[in-house]
Amino acid sequence: MSVVEQHARAHILTDADLPDWDDGGAIPVLLRYDPDRDPRAVCVALPARGQAPASREWTFPRALLEQGLRAPAGTGEVRVWPCGRVQAVVEFHSPQGCSVVQFETKALMRFLRRTYTAVAQPVAH
Repeated sequence: MSVVEQHARAHILTDADLPDWDDGGAIPVLLRYDPDRDPRAVCVALPARGQAPASREWTFPRALLEQGLRAPAGTGEVRVWPCGRVQAVVEFHSPQGCSVVQFETKALMRFLRRTYTAVAQPVAH
């Protein structure tokens, strides 16, 4: 099975996490699904902030992302909920604090569709 990676733009809603981006807080985010590593999980990678050497990544159940696009879902480190008709919010908790990130729902839905398509494709031998 193949890895699905999709770049998306998101807005950081928490003041503490606003990196120095020129476009008002919109940041490039990497959405990744690796069915060989864990077919039930997705990964969201936020870019490094300030002098941080690497991006921050959260891996969580794909079902949580899907449920959170319809109604508030999640516990622990990741929570997802719809925000109006066209946006969704993902909240990431870590020992360093909380990052609240707003996505366009259609970008997350497109990513989820691609993950299910990747799983459905037969592997050629």
